[in-house]
Amino acid sequence: MRLHVADHPLITHKLTVLRDKRTPSPVFRQLTHELVTLLAYEATRDVRVTPREIETPVTTTVGVEISSPRPLVVPILRAGLGMLEGMTTLIPTAEVGFLGMVRDDETLQPTTYAERLPDDLSGRQCFVVDPMLATGGSLGAAIEFLFARGADDVTAVCLLGTPEGVKMIEDMVGDRNVHLVLGALDEGLNDRAYIVPGLGDAGDRLYGTV
Repeated sequence: MRLHVADHPLITHKLTVLRDKRTPSPVFRQLTHELVTLLAYEATRDVRVTPREIETPVTTTVGVEISSPRPLVVPILRAGLGMLEGMTTLIPTAEVGFLGMVRDDETLQPTTYAERLPDDLSGRQCFVVDPMLATGGSLGAAIEFLFARGADDVTAVCLLGTPEGVKMIEDMVGDRNVHLVLGALDEGLNDRAYIVPGLGDAGDRLYGTV
């Protein structure tokens, strides 16, 4: 597994505003979009491309285009939906799948309650998006789900992560082709498995409390 923790003042600045409990949902959503677009540059560094010959107003040249099969972006519901637009802004030709996962507050174990993905992901680059890598349970389960469908290249993009979550993903995926991209690596988890200092419940702050 490869780990990349962003080190850019614009990302740190936007995360600072995102963390502030006074930041309202509309601003939180806009900042999430902006942050994901910035993180997506790193996440897509190794996106697969094929050569393409084009004609400019001056001459003929060879560039590249996104390869087929197209990349698949998979938000983990519900908070991951807030990151979807940031990814598709950068790679609009990507297809989108969905995974619905919920964490039991007592056992902290994730359960998959919905999925909308191709049956066969062989040869597909998959980009999983979820704002928080806390214990690593939900993200790890999502990555395993994609590998079980045949994926061989998975990149996970999170706004925040913890050392505990990173270690769980490392232990779970082993030497498989997984790239983890974080906006920041926080101190750790509290006794309720919330990220510290974190930003609270990302889903609630994006969409309000159900």
